[in-house]
Amino acid sequence: MVDPPVRSVGTRLTARGAATRERIVLAAAELMAAKGVAATTLDDVRVASGTSKSQLYHHFAAKEELVHEVITHQAGVVLERQNQLLRGVNSFAGLRRWRDAVLQRNVLRSGAYGCDIGTLAAELSDTDEAAREALAGHFATWEQLLADAFRRMRDNGTLRPDTDPATLSVAVMAAVQGGYLLAQTAHNAEPMRVALDMALAHVKTFEASTTGL
Repeated sequence: MVDPPVRSVGTRLTARGAATRERIVLAAAELMAAKGVAATTLDDVRVASGTSKSQLYHHFAAKEELVHEVITHQAGVVLERQNQLLRGVNSFAGLRRWRDAVLQRNVLRSGAYGCDIGTLAAELSDTDEAAREALAGHFATWEQLLADAFRRMRDNGTLRPDTDPATLSVAVMAAVQGGYLLAQTAHNAEPMRVALDMALAHVKTFEASTTGL
């Protein structure tokens, strides 16, 4: 079977073409979140997106290309949400609001599905080097948002001067991703609550002392 023609890199899309491409990516993202990347076929995506085979292959010559676009899309959604939640955080009260928002989203899903980019990382990191590198970059961006919050807390005297924001951000990210995984396995958000509360308790150990002030 001869593959359909491949759209050349850099070709500008019409508004209709851009809408079709977005519809394909959104359908693929939904399917891959529910079924996993390996179990999602291009035929599945074609049916779910209501596109023809020629339309699908015009935008994505291979499943790998579509997977990478799904990573970009999912990361964009996750990081924009985290940016909204973290960009003004400069206190423990702000951290608790972030914790509440992350937990509430997990509660609404009964712990299911896990992190939108964490699940992709678990499935792809050992089989697709380009995907692994992209996902590592997205996690680094997320960690930087946390580190920026901890840096603001250190600079305004909430955290001790010897606090390392980058190290704290890795610790908190590990708790978040572990909470997602355990909640997904249990289909219960309680492991996420425990993980987030322990992470914030760890951050609290770096609180600046007010003794004598």
